[in-house]
Amino acid sequence: MQSLSPDPYILILTGAGLLIALVAWLPLALKRLPLSLPIVCIGIGAAIFLLPQVTLRPLPYRYPEITERFAEFVVIIALMGAGLKIDRVFGWRRWSITWRLLAITMPLGIVAIAALGVKVLGLPLAVALLIAASLAPTDPVLAADVQVGPPKTGDEDEVRFGLTSEAGLNDGAAFPFVHLAVLLAVALPVGKPWVVEWLTYRVLWEIAGGIVGGWLVGRAFGWLTFHIPAETKLARTGDGLIAISATLVSYGLTEIVHVYGFLAVFVTALTFRSAHRDHEFQDEMHAITEQIERLAMMVLLILFGGALVSGLLTPIIWVDVVVALVVLLVIRPVTGWIGLLGWAGDRDEKLTLSFFGIRGVGSIYYLAYGINHMPVADAEHLWAIVGLIILLSILLHGLTVTPIMRSLDERRGVDPEAKGAPPPGLQGPAL
Repeated sequence: MQSLSPDPYILILTGAGLLIALVAWLPLALKRLPLSLPIVCIGIGAAIFLLPQVTLRPLPYRYPEITERFAEFVVIIALMGAGLKIDRVFGWRRWSITWRLLAITMPLGIVAIAALGVKVLGLPLAVALLIAASLAPTDPVLAADVQVGPPKTGDEDEVRFGLTSEAGLNDGAAFPFVHLAVLLAVALPVGKPWVVEWLTYRVLWEIAGGIVGGWLVGRAFGWLTFHIPAETKLARTGDGLIAISATLVSYGLTEIVHVYGFLAVFVTALTFRSAHRDHEFQDEMHAITEQIERLAMMVLLILFGGALVSGLLTPIIWVDVVVALVVLLVIRPVTGWIGLLGWAGDRDEKLTLSFFGIRGVGSIYYLAYGINHMPVADAEHLWAIVGLIILLSILLHGLTVTPIMRSLDERRGVDPEAKGAPPPGLQGPAL
């Protein structure tokens, strides 16, 4: 009888099959529990990478390019999913809550976190700004628990809409601050002018170009899918992979011309959805996007769990823990509340919007991008700080999201279990 020593390739296939099964089953199993899918994925990853037979150590600073690219892929898929499921028609007044969170809450948060980095952590200004910009956006992947449900599932309450639209747009809006950190790191030591380049190119051109590029791609795919002659329009295929195609084309074309691809993908999704808002094919596109996003997210979080048990947090000292708690429990809630001053929502809605500033995959991408494009003296320490904040965010928000959102639904007289009701927690692209 042969000994059990399976080929690693066979083990990978088996693990992939189990992971895909978990993608389908875990959201249902966790629906009524005070747990989130990300917490479970991190636990699975920690258990796997603690096995003595597993020698890989998935530390992000050992694989900087892979970390950046994989996180980038997960984010753009999440942005397409977020845009496709928003039922609300775009408009300045209809989206007023989004503009408040983008124009007030996010910049205030960046300034506050950067100040903490310089004054408390003793980081150089450019590095502190990189950390602040990385931690500024509400994550479109991990925030799915507090986002709106799939297309056409009913009314969108202000909390879910606000967090969904914020997560979709602030990834693009935060990128200029990441580029500012890179510019400062390169320009300040040699006295190179940077203000004009940053304002004209990184802010005006790349934001405007991302919006226009995303709109054009969305219009093109909307026409090809819904409006060309009936025999050839893409909606007749019934294949939701068209949404993935639109994601990759939008991101690729806009990045080729050096504008913000994250912003472009979300605008593409909104424009694509508006091409035929109530068509049943919207459900197919959202479903496949959600499945791919959830699978990629689970892989990334399993690796994150492996990184945690491989020593990711080893450089952490007590002051880092204090800063992490201040970021999550003070800076986001306070800046969120300030941004919502004068908004018509009630106190509980404002508190929920302010509290759920979830940090996750977007932070991983931005930090990896910054470290790969600027000189950083202690990358391991930066990864430890951001990793700690992501872990605490996943635990804090993951354990509270279901009861808090369920309570809001009950106050609104909505049955969370009713068909078409906005989901109380894990529904949609799981993080």
